[in-house]
Amino acid sequence: MMVARVGSVGAAARRLNKTPSAVSQQIRRLTESLGVVLFERRGRGLGLTPAAEHVLPAATRLFDEAEAVFGLFGELSGAAVTTLRIAASDYLGKPLLVPVLRDLAAEGVPLHFEISTVHSEESLALLERGAVDMAVVSQAGERAGLSVTQLLEQNLVWVSPKRGARRTSLGERLAKGPLLRLGTGSLGRQLLDRYLERQGVRPVSTIDVPSVSLLLAYATGGVGIGLVPALSLDERDRSSVLLEPADLPRLPVQLVTRTGRPVVPVVERFTARLVEQAERERSRVEAAPGRKR
Repeated sequence: MMVARVGSVGAAARRLNKTPSAVSQQIRRLTESLGVVLFERRGRGLGLTPAAEHVLPAATRLFDEAEAVFGLFGELSGAAVTTLRIAASDYLGKPLLVPVLRDLAAEGVPLHFEISTVHSEESLALLERGAVDMAVVSQAGERAGLSVTQLLEQNLVWVSPKRGARRTSLGERLAKGPLLRLGTGSLGRQLLDRYLERQGVRPVSTIDVPSVSLLLAYATGGVGIGLVPALSLDERDRSSVLLEPADLPRLPVQLVTRTGRPVVPVVERFTARLVEQAERERSRVEAAPGRKR
């Protein structure tokens, strides 16, 4: 499972506090016992074979159950500490995760976190592979084997420097740029590309950025125009840029877990706090300037 998550024997050995030879030997034993080849060489690392990919969801459910059982024993012994692995888009961390993690830590809740900051599509891929336990994503729709809790909906907003912006149309500014764009694998980039195609806009100057946070840094610094989710804007951002509602559907924010994951009380406590925090943020976003009505 660990080799499948991290993609190499060496990385898995470091995570497991074992030697690479011990991990390789265990893989050989498992392969011989099952009679199925589990990994194949991919560049400098290892990837699952099609047969192992087929088995991975069931194996992940088995490990979920095992972790829950050991967690219950830990609670009975009074020494339980649960590790929760979360994948989340960068802009969702500050308004949603930080307040919840801060409060739980202050209360001494026995919950440790491993948080991966990646865009929503990669977050869901990590969840499906068993590399994380849950994902906080800005994504619509459902996937087989995953359970979705809707946290809130938000508008998408155009942000651009205030200087001179009111004297030109949105279309002119998008065409002249610089146009701020997220990575090609992100939902924000997909929505932007579709919008530009519908409007027939061909930007002549572009700046590609890996995160919403960096996109906002350019815009608040006086450079470029870009498309951001309303939840990413704090009061300082709102005062330093021109905000214009985007003519696009509202974007859901969801908490996604694997279907059938066992109930762990301390994790349920985290989930309940996250839902409460999302409700507070929903009210803030609904009342914000630039909201599309």
